[in-house]
Amino acid sequence: MAVGVIVSRTSWDERDLALLKELWALGHSAAQIARALGCSRNAVCGRLTRLHLKRGHKPPAAKPRIRPVPKRRPALSAACAGPMEKEVSKPLERQQPNEFSRRELYAMLAEAVRNTG
Repeated sequence: MAVGVIVSRTSWDERDLALLKELWALGHSAAQIARALGCSRNAVCGRLTRLHLKRGHKPPAAKPRIRPVPKRRPALSAACAGPMEKEVSKPLERQQPNEFSRRELYAMLAEAVRNTG
């Protein structure tokens, strides 16, 4: 078998399975085992899955500390340093429109025409 050539594996013999289990137990990666057996990494992963060989999950390298988020205090400005009482505005009174006579309306219109000309 030439170096670097990956051959698809159709059957696994007892010697290959023994080597697979031994290397897996020693902690070799699937890629390292594949190189030793002369097959693809996917073939090794598939065989490991079918043999129900799993590694335990590694504990995390660092222990993350969960810190509480500091409570934010509202910023105080000079304009609103202390609490103020709420002012409620009064509703606006609607004013009735002025009623003009016909003569007054004509006078206003004539004045507007003079001012625009």
